[in-house]
Amino acid sequence: MTIWESPEIISSDEAAAALRRRGGAKEVAEQRLDSEEEKKKEEENGKLKYTYRASAPAHRRIKESPLSSDAIFKQSHAGLFNLCIVVLVAVNSRLIIENLMKYGWLISSGFWLSSTSLSDWPLLICCLSLPIFPLASFVVEKLSQQEFISEQVVITLHALITTTVIMYPVIVILRCDPAVLSGVILMLFTCIVWLKLVSYAHTNYDMRALAKDCDKLQALSGSSMEDCSFEVNFQALVYFMVAPTLCYQLRYPRTPCIRWGWVTRHLIKLIIFTGLMGFIIEQYINPIVKNSQHPLKGNLLYAIERVLKLSVPNIYVWLCMFYCLFHLWLNILAELLCFGDREFYKDWWNAQTIEEYWRMWNMPVHKWMVRHIYFPCLRNGMPKELAILIAFLISAIFHELCIAVPCHIFKFWAFIGIMFQVPLVLLTNVLVKKFQNSMVGNMIFWCFFCILGQPMSLLLYYHDVLNRKVNAN
Repeated sequence: MTIWESPEIISSDEAAAALRRRGGAKEVAEQRLDSEEEKKKEEENGKLKYTYRASAPAHRRIKESPLSSDAIFKQSHAGLFNLCIVVLVAVNSRLIIENLMKYGWLISSGFWLSSTSLSDWPLLICCLSLPIFPLASFVVEKLSQQEFISEQVVITLHALITTTVIMYPVIVILRCDPAVLSGVILMLFTCIVWLKLVSYAHTNYDMRALAKDCDKLQALSGSSMEDCSFEVNFQALVYFMVAPTLCYQLRYPRTPCIRWGWVTRHLIKLIIFTGLMGFIIEQYINPIVKNSQHPLKGNLLYAIERVLKLSVPNIYVWLCMFYCLFHLWLNILAELLCFGDREFYKDWWNAQTIEEYWRMWNMPVHKWMVRHIYFPCLRNGMPKELAILIAFLISAIFHELCIAVPCHIFKFWAFIGIMFQVPLVLLTNVLVKKFQNSMVGNMIFWCFFCILGQPMSLLLYYHDVLNRKVNAN
């Protein structure tokens, strides 16, 4: 029995003896640890005697240099990536200082809101009246569900509604001649409403067809089947019209709660990057564009120099726009609505071909195209190539509407630019198969799309708008 277990009072001599025994046990344990460490040191010294001696071979197997073509993609380049970031920050800081010293502060007080913005009130009224069209589509679907109108009438009414929702803002913009930015925003909002209404009508049409097929199977089999009901839900339509998706369905994956701290952080980022985008436009892009000539007229070398000079700030603005819209704004909206599927984009920056880029950079539109254009074309017996061409044609039409209508210029620059992607898709697919290298197609994508395509389109539309205003005056 130890001194802690004994119920009796023990003497001081016995307690001292017990403490000495405990202290001796500690010393024994420490000696054992010291002896084990000494053994390990002796073993290490013994190994050093026989490892990497002067007679030992220094070259044992075939190895490649880290930057050789066979080994460059088998290792991390985090250090070089950090170097690129440091150099990029340093170079752009110098350019910002140089620009401020040369031009001064170019952002005026009326950059965000000016007196001319008040004259765009018809566009605001047009925008606020667009919810009438989803309500009309709901009434059509409700009448169809109660079998008050035939299927052919439903299709005709939906075609009329979707056509009107596009033509109404176009007529308002062309008659009012508002600011280009206001017109672009209204046309983008209108195109979103149109895509949603087409998805709503097409999805309900498909669900009616499935319900009819299910009823036929029940009649033939004589047994009841599940999931045969067809529902027209007003709450589902309202949620769909404000949700960050273009594909209608009755139920979506939902998150359990709203993270208000997360929303606040993303709102702060949205404000910062929107301000950065405005700074680059006013301080860099506007002076370059104003000091340029029409790219298809005059000196060819001068036009190339302007396009290349414009390409760098244009890339920055485009990346800021992508980050603000597809990452920050859509995620904020999804968080506020508890919308669960937040794959608004994929890693399009690694796209090996132009085709991969168009499949990955705008997932809401891509899902809409696949669901309502591509596969319906295939089910109707069209070849794959024709289905892809039709998808690009629809995309080109809406790009032209969003730019040409606010600019009041119908020279089809945006339409030609989008349709030009079709031969680029074929070219990059051939090059990737020929060279078996993902870098070739990726570099062609960056060169044609961001270095040449967007700056050229910006110069073309700017000078055409300027010429139209001069001719009008």
